[in-house]
Amino acid sequence: MYLNLQEGPDAVALQACAGLALACAYSSSEEYEAEVVQARRKAGAYGSRQRDVYFAFAVATAAILAVFLAL
Repeated sequence: MYLNLQEGPDAVALQACAGLALACAYSSSEEYEAEVVQARRKAGAYGSRQRDVYFAFAVATAAILAVFLAL
């Protein structure tokens, strides 16, 4: 049975599938993690960036107000 598998056309297909099973679309774990983060951002997992902009604006406004009140 082992000899038949090595000689037939099924052996070529089996070897091709085995080679593809080891292939990876990413050359490093950093590329994989970057892709995961990008997909999660698109899905909204990390929240809205607009909220961060509003928070930064509020902090800047409070800092400017504190400076003017201190003078």
